[in-house]
Amino acid sequence: MFIVNPMPAQIDPALITRMERVETATIGHFLHSGFMDRDLRAVLPEKRIAGTAVTIRLPHADSTALHYFTKLVRPGDFVVVDRCGDDKHACWGGVVTHAMKNAGIVGAAIDGPATDFSEIRRVDLPMWCRGPSPITTKILGLEGAINVAVSVGGQVVHPGDAIIADESGIIVLSPDQAAWATDKALGMQENELVLLDRLRKGEWLPDISGATRIVEEKTATTA
Repeated sequence: MFIVNPMPAQIDPALITRMERVETATIGHFLHSGFMDRDLRAVLPEKRIAGTAVTIRLPHADSTALHYFTKLVRPGDFVVVDRCGDDKHACWGGVVTHAMKNAGIVGAAIDGPATDFSEIRRVDLPMWCRGPSPITTKILGLEGAINVAVSVGGQVVHPGDAIIADESGIIVLSPDQAAWATDKALGMQENELVLLDRLRKGEWLPDISGATRIVEEKTATTA
């Protein structure tokens, strides 16, 4: 049986443009949840992207629903693939990469392996997955679910969630949380530029961060 739900509303393009400037590691300074498992690695680590989550659940070796999904996805979508624990079959390879790139998606995260990494790099489609596998899924016509809540990299992802992904990892933000987290992160990144300028001018990092004061106040003195 196949489930095909409507495509979600997309995150406002102006907010996406701001999200694309955010480093996931900056958000990691003030949030401790929402991050996918760090074993989902970037095939193109130099990329940082942001988009709207569209989701798909693919059980076992059947990729019928993923092929169908390539005609539904839109420019700006970030495809999130729940593999239901299958770490053997690569559901995504060169042909799917081309189809998704032609449709305009910004990237994808797969909770499992992929294949044809050289083709993914050549097409320049940002991808996060659990590594390569030469064993692929098949068009079996058994089951799959599109735009349902999924579990990927230890995180529940809902259709319409905001995604930021880069070399450090992937963060999932609810639409209501995205603007706040983006503004806070960008402010911190601007402050970091000021900090780096102070370091270049000769100040010590622990003096700026407060580590000097803390250590010296709590260091036992000996006569």
